[in-house]
Amino acid sequence: MNPIDDYVRSETRRRFFRRGGNAVGSAGLMSLLARDGLIPQARAGDAGKGAAHVPPIPTHFAPKAKRVVYLHMVGGPSQMDLYDYKPAMADWYDKDLPQSIRQGQRLTTMTSGQARFPIAPSKYKFAQHGRSGMWVSEMLPYTAKMVDDLCFIRSMHTEAINHEPAISYIQTGNQITGRPCLGSWVSYGLGSLNDDLPTFVVLVARPSNTEQIQAISGRLWSSGYLPGEHAGVSFRSAGDPILFINNPPGVPPEIRRNTLDGLRALNEMNYRQVGDPETHTRIEQYELAFRMQASVPELTNTAGEPESTYRLYGEDARKPGSFANSILLTRRMLERGVRFVQIYHNNWDHHGNLGGRMPSQCKDVDQPCWGFIQDLKQRGMLDDTLVIWGGEFGRTIYSQGGLSKDNYGRDHHPRCFTMWMAGGGSKPGAIYGETDEFSYNIIKDPVHIRDFHATVLQLLGYDHERFTHRYQGLDQKLTGVEPARVIKELLA
Repeated sequence: MNPIDDYVRSETRRRFFRRGGNAVGSAGLMSLLARDGLIPQARAGDAGKGAAHVPPIPTHFAPKAKRVVYLHMVGGPSQMDLYDYKPAMADWYDKDLPQSIRQGQRLTTMTSGQARFPIAPSKYKFAQHGRSGMWVSEMLPYTAKMVDDLCFIRSMHTEAINHEPAISYIQTGNQITGRPCLGSWVSYGLGSLNDDLPTFVVLVARPSNTEQIQAISGRLWSSGYLPGEHAGVSFRSAGDPILFINNPPGVPPEIRRNTLDGLRALNEMNYRQVGDPETHTRIEQYELAFRMQASVPELTNTAGEPESTYRLYGEDARKPGSFANSILLTRRMLERGVRFVQIYHNNWDHHGNLGGRMPSQCKDVDQPCWGFIQDLKQRGMLDDTLVIWGGEFGRTIYSQGGLSKDNYGRDHHPRCFTMWMAGGGSKPGAIYGETDEFSYNIIKDPVHIRDFHATVLQLLGYDHERFTHRYQGLDQKLTGVEPARVIKELLA
């Protein structure tokens, strides 16, 4: 961004109409530029009132994805129990992890004091599936059926070793909280597709097992140094979907409208005196909240969904707050023009009782994810919707605490973990990256979080080096200042 961009973004309505004499010429110029392919054009079928909107930040090349769904498994799923099959570990049961493999890696305080690091092979059966031959655990039978729709990355890695910095890192590109998350960057770049719904929505799904819930907070979906309008809007699973969206008893819409008009006038007076662009953000948020009083109840009312929907997503989709219900609402949001949906599913932090908790975790997400992908395909939406699944890091092959074949735990492991993408220009049936026989170190094609972010931005039409926002004298980027690369093998 530059000072001119900042000026335009803070422009008042009065100033806009004062300059309106140039409006016809500007519209003609934009039409010619769009015709010549120099700015993005709206496509037929784009949802919502914002269908004619062009991205606030022009894309650098033609985007493959125009919407994103990010399914974050909070706590760090165990890659060797789900996707990173290591049959050789059966012969290593209860033997110590060799120092040649650990290589002096920094450990969390939860296992750094252990006298031994006994290897705990996965107790679950694996089989190869699809044309790609991807190995998938028996706990994910529905996911196994769609491996050829998915793009697997088995060599993700990070420097963060504890949850708060690790989640912040993979969501915002920095271990220190306060930066914009990926959803805010997408909102900032591509803008809205619907004037009556938020551009960026957050859902916190309730797991069926709540044995070890990891704390998450609104800092993860804040807009950071981007304008406040790009922060995620959190929908609740009980009561009003959004706090205070409905008028109090005895307050009709007419009175609320008059109240907002009065507030707008006061805010405009404040802006003329102070000139803070966030004043306009506040005005727009009030107006959006007023429009959402009509749009959100219709969105969240799934009573009209046919029985075939619940056969696809599973019966849990009838339960408000469940992962299945959240991802069904996500499909309804995408249809109505929501640009970015983030779902957090908790309880993947398996320091103990992995055998007792992992099956319920997988059951929560397995069929709903499959049903969601199939639903998008049937509706012709998968090609331009990017779906991301994964956690903030992986788990250790050695057991935390005691070891038995029926019950063991795994500590945090940042050196390697598995994620997958689907649709939105990602390469279906791809399997990228390899780890050693202990699922401990990457031996081929490492993918850092920065590389992953650069690749996602590429799919959205942005060069991560040029997609910036001016803040504190610097051109800030999602990928930060360290080198990052687009993983072209992940692109269709």
